[in-house]
Amino acid sequence: MDATGLTIFALVYLGMLAGGVPGLLIDRTGIALLGAIALLATERVGVDEAWQAVDVETIALLFGLMIVSAQLRQGGFYGLVTRRLTLHQTSPERLLALVIVLAGALSAVLVNDIVCLAMTPVLIEVCARRKLDPVPFLLALACAANVGSAATLIGNPQNMLLGQRLGLSFAGYLLDASVPVLLGLGVVWLVIRALYGGRWNAAPLPDATKQARALQVRFDAWQSTKGLLVLGGIVLLFLFTELPRELVALTGAGILLVSRRTASRAQLALVDWHLLVLFIGLFVVNHAFSASGAAAAMVHEAAAVGLDLREPGWLFVVAATLSNLVSNVPAVMLLLPAATDPLAGPVLALSSTLAGNLIVVGSIANIIVLEQASRTGLEIDWRTHARVGVPVTLATLAIAGAWLWLLGA
Repeated sequence: MDATGLTIFALVYLGMLAGGVPGLLIDRTGIALLGAIALLATERVGVDEAWQAVDVETIALLFGLMIVSAQLRQGGFYGLVTRRLTLHQTSPERLLALVIVLAGALSAVLVNDIVCLAMTPVLIEVCARRKLDPVPFLLALACAANVGSAATLIGNPQNMLLGQRLGLSFAGYLLDASVPVLLGLGVVWLVIRALYGGRWNAAPLPDATKQARALQVRFDAWQSTKGLLVLGGIVLLFLFTELPRELVALTGAGILLVSRRTASRAQLALVDWHLLVLFIGLFVVNHAFSASGAAAAMVHEAAAVGLDLREPGWLFVVAATLSNLVSNVPAVMLLLPAATDPLAGPVLALSSTLAGNLIVVGSIANIIVLEQASRTGLEIDWRTHARVGVPVTLATLAIAGAWLWLLGA
């Protein structure tokens, strides 16, 4: 890659680090797209080459599962199970555990961003009814959604990418990740209980309750059942067949789009198009960097100074660090050329996902929970999040690192 190509690549990842461009209303998605356009405009990448650089299978898998999750969101399924589970008369500690288990379980098989989008307003309303402080429960939702999403290859976008690119076994990865994820959910409960134990109650928030109700979706039994049946079929096919996952997910999405009661426009409106565009832009940018030999040279130079990214230990540390600098999807894409060890898939998936709890911008799930809370008038700043996120991240990464070391020993 010449100086122009390297400059474009560097500017894209500096933008990923900054989260935008000073003075311009442009986010990471816009930066990735502009980077791809710049490579095309300067003829560093040809149009045909750019199309070939896009991993269509990963995009198709992500899109298909977004439709499935959108179906359950539209059917009000998330809100119903959250309300029924949390309205039981039980102690705050047990309620916290129920929220963590529910968020973790749903995020393992559905896109965790939509899980957080749907559960946040219900949790705020439930806490208001019971005169509980919603903050610890919302922080539990965000942390548990991140941890739970690490359990499978369909829990979050970076895991989907790794599963497709590295050809990981769905069942095999589930076995590798289950122990650190289950222990990680326990860590979330322990940390929040230690920080908020004895201080669960709060004054009623009438405005927040009203706004939270406005954000909720009415339950539709048929639409929810339809979505659950399709989701169950998809997971079973992932577990017990070798059918291409992207085709299974697209078929499930196609079944859900055929409806007499729900407009396809409404379902497609819930697809995270920004995330799909981010993937496409980064596929082109990273392809140009890799095709030039620069990626291989970077791995070689790092090994020369003792930081061999092909070693699982170093890959784990670098992935966790980089995920909090440029976000987990760009970090995983950048590190894929170094994923040559048999444990590289679980290493990248667990480290990049669990690292997302460290700071607010480390995960889209965190941002969604805090933004949804803000729309109801409940403000949670980054310091409040960090009091929970930092110890949760350090503990879960330590557990995952030790587990992966045992697997590789």
